[in-house]
Amino acid sequence: MKAALHHAGALTGIGTLLVGCVTGDSNEPLQQNAQTLMSKNTINLSTGIVMAYQELGDPAGKPVIFLHGFTDTSRSFAPTVDALLDSDPRLHVFVLDQRGHGDSSMPPASSCAAAPEQCFRPNDMAEDAIAFMDQKGIAKATIVGHSMGSFVAQEIGLSHPHRAERLVLIGTSANITGNVVLNDYLIAEPIEGSWKSGFEAQGYIFPNDVYSLTPIDANADALDWIAGGWVTDPTADPAFIAQIVPETSAVKMGAWIGAARALATIDNRTRLQQLAVDTLVIWATQDAFFYETDQAELRASLDVSVAACRMSYSFKQYGKRPLSELGIQTDDLGHNTQWGSPAAIAQDIASFIRHDKPTKTWFYSSETNPQNIVEQNGKAPIIANKSNQACP
Repeated sequence: MKAALHHAGALTGIGTLLVGCVTGDSNEPLQQNAQTLMSKNTINLSTGIVMAYQELGDPAGKPVIFLHGFTDTSRSFAPTVDALLDSDPRLHVFVLDQRGHGDSSMPPASSCAAAPEQCFRPNDMAEDAIAFMDQKGIAKATIVGHSMGSFVAQEIGLSHPHRAERLVLIGTSANITGNVVLNDYLIAEPIEGSWKSGFEAQGYIFPNDVYSLTPIDANADALDWIAGGWVTDPTADPAFIAQIVPETSAVKMGAWIGAARALATIDNRTRLQQLAVDTLVIWATQDAFFYETDQAELRASLDVSVAACRMSYSFKQYGKRPLSELGIQTDDLGHNTQWGSPAAIAQDIASFIRHDKPTKTWFYSSETNPQNIVEQNGKAPIIANKSNQACP
C-alpha cells in the first residue's frame, strides 16, 4: 500500500532514501550497495507461483525474509537491506517479489480471473513464503513485512509460528475492514471506478477480461494517478520514486483488484490474541493509512497474548508531527517508513535480532526539510510489553 488519505480526494505518500547522521540533520543520500543491483533469481514454488527474489549476505547466517507492500516490489526494501547488511553482514537476507508483483508470476487466470480476491489473500502469499522457505531449506526466519506484507507476516506468525523466529511489522494494523483509504480511495476509485469504466468502454468484462492487463490499459490518466496520487511522498528522494513508478504501473489488474479486495476483509483482532511470536511494530506519526487508534487496537490484541505468556512485543514510534487536519502526510515520516528512513529501519531490525528490542533512537523528519531525518538518541517513544517472570 503506497499512499493514503483521511477522506477521498486527500492523499499522502511514502518514503525516501535520505537519512540523517547520528545526531542532527543530513543531506547525504544513502548509497546503494552493489548487492541490491544484482539480478533476481527465480524459483518454482509448490503453490504454482514462479517467485522472483534476491538472496544476499552470508549463506550460513541467520535468515531474514522481507515482504513488500501492495503493488510494490522487492525494490522497496533495497536501501534497508543494504544498510542492514552493512550493520551485520553475517545475516542471510531474502527479498521476495510476492505473487503478481515485480517479476513473480500471476496465479492462473483460468481459476482466478473471475474472482481475483480468492487468489491474492494474505494466506495465499503466506503459503508462497512457506513454500519458498521449504524449497530453500530455511527452517525458521525473521519475517519483515510492510503494509500488505505485514499482514502476510502476521499470517505466517499465526498459521506457521514454528517457522517465524520473530516478526517485524511496518505500517500495520490488526484490522482493515472499513478502512477509508482502502475502500474509498483505492477500491471505489480508481480500481472499480474510472479504471473499470475505462475497460468496459473498450468492451472488456470486468474483472474477468482484465486480469492480465495493467491500469495503463484502462485509460490514459492511470499513469498520472499512479505517479501523482499513489507513488508519492514528501520525504522521498525523487530518483527512488522514479524507479518505483514504472514497476507499480506494470502490476497486473488481477493483483490490483484481488489484493485490494482481499485486504478489505482482513480482521485479525481476535486472532492476534493468540500470536506466539515475538514482534516489533514500527509506526510513523504521519501514516495516513493506519492511524494511532489502529495502533492502540493492535496493541490491545497483542497485550492479551503477552498476558497469556505467548509472546513479547515492542511498539516503536517514528516521526514527531501528526497528520494534517485533512489526514495528509505533509512533513514527516509516513506509511512507507522504510522509504523515508531505511538506515533507521535497518538499525532497529538488527537490534531486534541481536537484543530482542529496537534501538532507543527516535527518528523523525527535520522541521526545515522532510527529507532530512533527525536521530535523537535515547528519546524514542517505545511501548514494550514483555512476558513476566511468572511465565514458564
